[in-house]
This record gives sequence, C-alpha cells and structure tokens, in this order.
Amino acid sequence: MENCKAVIFDMDGVLVDSEGYWNKAEYEVFTSLGVEVTEEGAKLTKSMTTYEVTRFWYERFPWGGVSLEVVEQLVVSRVIAFIESEDCLVKGVKSFIEKLKGKKYKIGLATNSPQRIIPVVLKKLDALHLFDVALSADAEIKGKPDPSIYFSAAKKLGANPDACLVIEDSYSGMLAAKNAGMQVIAFTNGGKVRNFEISDHQIDSFEMDAIPF
Repeated sequence: MENCKAVIFDMDGVLVDSEGYWNKAEYEVFTSLGVEVTEEGAKLTKSMTTYEVTRFWYERFPWGGVSLEVVEQLVVSRVIAFIESEDCLVKGVKSFIEKLKGKKYKIGLATNSPQRIIPVVLKKLDALHLFDVALSADAEIKGKPDPSIYFSAAKKLGANPDACLVIEDSYSGMLAAKNAGMQVIAFTNGGKVRNFEISDHQIDSFEMDAIPF
C-alpha cells in the first residue's frame, strides 16, 4: 500500500460494537407493531440499511397507522439511546486513527447506518475532528454491498479508489470496497469476525504499537 492516500472506516463493528443494539432495537420496535421477528429473518436483514430492514418486515407483517419512515426512525432513536448510554467503543480505534492522521492519511467514514447516527458515534469517540469525510448510505441509491458509497467517499477525499484502504468487519462491506477497487483490511475484533476471505489483510485489534501498513 505504498500509494495509499486515504483510509476509510466502516462504523458499526469497527468504531462501535453496536450490532447487539441494532438487534434489540429492531426486535423491540417491530414486535410492538405485531411483527414476528425470527432469528432466520434477522440473519437475512443483517447487512441491509435500516429502511430496507423496515420494508422487509412490513412486507411480511404489514402494520397500519404508522409509516415505514416513522418506524425506521423509531429504530434509529432506540439505537442512538443505546450508543449514548452504553460502553460500546472499540478499544484502541481512536488512537489508531490519530496515528493515521499523524502520517497524513485522509480519513473517511462510510456506513450503511443512517446519517443521524454518525455524529452520535463520532462525538462518543471524541473524533469528529479526525474525519475528513463521513458518509451514510442514506445518500446512495443502494447501500453496501453496492460499492457506490465507497466511490463517493473516494471522490470527496480527493483520492483514486486504488489509493484507498478500507477497514471493514462485515462480508458485505468488504465486498463493496473490493468492488470499488480498494484494498481491504478485515477487522476481526479478536476473532469474532471469521468471514474475511476476500480481504487483503486482517487485524485482530487496534491496540498496536505500529500501523501495519
């Protein structure tokens, strides 16, 4: 990665350990509307955007009296409450980003999560000042695994896709970055993430003395 100009981070599972919060929030909100949330269905929606998840459950258990947009925002608000009140930051990631900034890399964020959550996470991490670009799939026609959000991030960072390095923890995110022509580091979070065969490199932790690239 001698030509690397920018490093782009995923958010959920990379900056904050938040997957469990999404599961709880979706279960609480959708079951309150009469949806029978199943483990099988939850697996199918794991890599979807929040709106796609809401539409998925509505198509199977249509509810009345409240729009999909309102329901989506109820889920988002619940997740925000969890993030603000719980100890969920990924250890070492802020110092890792600071080291990258010290080496003059451009820093980006590209997430399938809604735009509303980005400032909440970056404020929690005390890292608003460290990111040059922070993008949500809300602004894209499709979320990951579609590569469009990574193309948008590269453009806003002023870097060619092949000069961007992406740090992801999900297969769909890695696939999006690879399809954008970017190098991918899989963050395995101490071995919790196992489906990273398509990545170019892997790291188990951000708590390291030297940046591995």
